[in-house]
Amino acid sequence: METLSSRYNPRDLLKDYRLDVEAIHIATIASHSALDVFDGAKDEGFKTIAVCQKGREKPYLRFRRVVDYPLILYSFADVVKNDVVSILRSRNSIFIPNRSFAVYVGYDNIEQNFPIPIFGNRYLLRYEERVGIKTYYKLLDEAGIRRPRTYSNPDEIDRPVIVKMPHAKKRVERGFFVAVDRDDFWKKFRKLISDGVVSENDLVKASIEELIIGAHFNVNYFRSIARKDVEVISIDRRIQTNLDGVLRLPADVQLELREIVDIEMIEIGHEMATIRESMLEKLFEIGDRFVDATIKLEPPGIIGPFTLQLMVTPDLDVVVFDVATRIGGGTNVHMGIGGQYSKLYFGKPISMGRRIAIEIKDCLYMGCIEEIVT
Repeated sequence: METLSSRYNPRDLLKDYRLDVEAIHIATIASHSALDVFDGAKDEGFKTIAVCQKGREKPYLRFRRVVDYPLILYSFADVVKNDVVSILRSRNSIFIPNRSFAVYVGYDNIEQNFPIPIFGNRYLLRYEERVGIKTYYKLLDEAGIRRPRTYSNPDEIDRPVIVKMPHAKKRVERGFFVAVDRDDFWKKFRKLISDGVVSENDLVKASIEELIIGAHFNVNYFRSIARKDVEVISIDRRIQTNLDGVLRLPADVQLELREIVDIEMIEIGHEMATIRESMLEKLFEIGDRFVDATIKLEPPGIIGPFTLQLMVTPDLDVVVFDVATRIGGGTNVHMGIGGQYSKLYFGKPISMGRRIAIEIKDCLYMGCIEEIVT
């Protein structure tokens, strides 16, 4: 069983590092939200390292202003190899985790085989899963935040549900579908199996959640150690394929296509959104409670960015249906123009990538750098 004493010590991770803005390199997996991270780091005077996978490096070579050092590997998972770690350490790298880091490198490697200081709590990344001992359900329940009811057995379904399970072919994606009741679940599940969208063997990994109808928001928070605050930086919404295309069709055409088109809710982009001002009270409340829960369950708790994906119901209740314990996937939408609410803190709009760089810079000057890495 993992113990706190078996974890990486921030002081040891930073040993032999030159701790100033001129020497530190901000590094991340070149995917997901990396461009925001790099752009924000450059705005604050840091150098950057893009850990690229061969065949997927072109954007990070073409957007050359924000990438000082492209590190091209055969596989993203190779970032834990000794020679790559040596390169990262030689450049005083602080690593910013994103979802691609967790998916391609894996939680065990991140927690046990990557002796690079990670901005944030590397041990919280595992909590983004819906099955196992460490799940975001556990975090939300500890925080007392409302979430959708879940079903362990499809035959228990007694209301409309959304089913989240691995995609059969695109393994880093999830195969989402909506069922109105138990019989509809089995009908759609068998069709998706025959269409190759999901695998019957993955049913044990499925999360079956009550379908919440409401307005969807991704709220991007930041827990600052330097400023001792939990901030709301920005809000965005998902664009999903092929759901987005279907919703743009007239209703009669949607009905005609319902038996031949499998709706795939794969995240392909984001758009900015704002929320009714009177709802900000609730957003701060659930953000604070979420942070407190992470401190209790996985000390030192959340550090830096996190995202709560939520629905606001017609009675203005907030239901959180997904959690990111690192930088969210939609923050690239705020590059250049900044997050809608960040200006209220800084007097100018900043992106989440820049907010991360500001926190690292603040802690370099204030001497709290060991408190923001794990």
